[in-house]
Amino acid sequence: MDIPVAYLDRIRACRPDLIISAAHLNHDGLVNDVVIVNNELVFRFAKGERAKQSLIQEAKIVELVRCYVALPVPIFEKRGDDFVVYRIIPGDALHREDILRQDESTQDRLAEQISRFLQQLHSIPRRAIEEHGIAPSDSVRNQQDWIRLFQDVERELFPLLMIHAQEWVTRHFAPVLDGSLDLNYDPVLIHGDLGPYHILYDPTVHKINGVIDFGTSGLGDPADDFAAIIHALGESFLLRMSKFYPEIRTALDRARFWAGTLELQWALHGIRSNDVSWFVCHIGRARDVMPIRAA
Repeated sequence: MDIPVAYLDRIRACRPDLIISAAHLNHDGLVNDVVIVNNELVFRFAKGERAKQSLIQEAKIVELVRCYVALPVPIFEKRGDDFVVYRIIPGDALHREDILRQDESTQDRLAEQISRFLQQLHSIPRRAIEEHGIAPSDSVRNQQDWIRLFQDVERELFPLLMIHAQEWVTRHFAPVLDGSLDLNYDPVLIHGDLGPYHILYDPTVHKINGVIDFGTSGLGDPADDFAAIIHALGESFLLRMSKFYPEIRTALDRARFWAGTLELQWALHGIRSNDVSWFVCHIGRARDVMPIRAA
């Protein structure tokens, strides 16, 4: 894909010493465009004002997080009003198939790496978070938010859904609508978007090389991060992780609920933005999750 001239000009202005022998544009991000130069440097450009504010928050977060977690995270070498630069962390997106092809001990090692990362992230002292001026995550939801989501789904998606799909949605939301699902939690620093493309995997040695993109990070419910694992890698893998991070099990029902809402949120966004790509972004995700309150 051709790199926009405006981006190349910004890169040269930022790094006049840099000889660009190869550049690749990733346009998939919701709030940032990414240009990878010489397979060494990552330049992220904000797409709008909201994205600029997100970069400011993210800079605070990665500065704090790298002091507390063992896995590598981006280190911003330069930052402007609408861009950041950091050294690439090598690795491929972690897919569920990558895990399932491994033996039990290797699967345990991968589960331990990710669970330790989340445990360390979620354990960062509240005082340190406040001293860095880190705000709540954009992903934070309360019961009223979920009720509004259900009402939106009823109004905008139900006319498009088969009867059995409508029934599934109604059953899924029932514990939130009747208040029987406990949504209380102690806020911690969360990643907020722990998709497979943000967990960098080395397929040659079967280890996690790092975690990237803290643009949605902030104070929030740890179940948000667990839900991302369920949706991308499956509940069975999350339960494997719980051997190393036991608190996962106490948030399991919230995570199950959250995971079940993701595709509904994406479908709503696709309809409202007239962007059909949102209707297919679930492809390749896990279908491994138990019902709320399952044993």
